[in-house]
Amino acid sequence: MRADARQQGFTLIEILVAFMVLTLALTVIFRIFSGGLRNVELSSNYTQAVLVAESQLAATGITAPLETGESSGEWGERFQWQRIIETYLPRDGEKEPAGGIEGYRVTVNVDWELSGQKRRLTLSSIRLRKTGSEETPG
Repeated sequence: MRADARQQGFTLIEILVAFMVLTLALTVIFRIFSGGLRNVELSSNYTQAVLVAESQLAATGITAPLETGESSGEWGERFQWQRIIETYLPRDGEKEPAGGIEGYRVTVNVDWELSGQKRRLTLSSIRLRKTGSEETPG
């Protein structure tokens, strides 16, 4: 009998090498999928934070008074928001609001925690109202 005709399978070393390659490949695939799931969760959180911030911006001057100051609250179990209303002061080179109009800079910060890391999203807008007009919420 020839030597190559007697060998009828894989050696122990070949099997171990095959298992090592399989283990490494599965580890890489698992990390890719878990990273993708983390990114999906993070994206979902940012989307919810944007919705919270936009709703607080939209409420300013409608259900919440358009007056300088700060207010805050919670949305759900995860998100905390803070609304800051300041008198709008144009920068150099920007036009002043027309006579009879007051400007306010409205900034909304939304904070939450994900995987032990604190996250923050900030949206800002300018709101205008006629000088001397008293807006009542609601």
